[in-house]
Amino acid sequence: MFERNVGTIDRIIRIVIGAALILGFFLNTESSWRVLYLIGIVPLATGLFQTCPAYRLFGLSTCASDRR
Repeated sequence: MFERNVGTIDRIIRIVIGAALILGFFLNTESSWRVLYLIGIVPLATGLFQTCPAYRLFGLSTCASDRR
């Protein structure tokens, strides 16, 4: 479907940060800024699908196979 442009280390970092932000959403139930933690969906999704629209827009890639 989409060409991969997120490498392994980048992918792991995105998944960890995304999961931590979403976890923060569930742990901070009394915070009025709680909804901002849902931004974690973006790095989690880009890490899981290994494609980043912003990277594509700027012609970037962290995949080892694309850097040859």
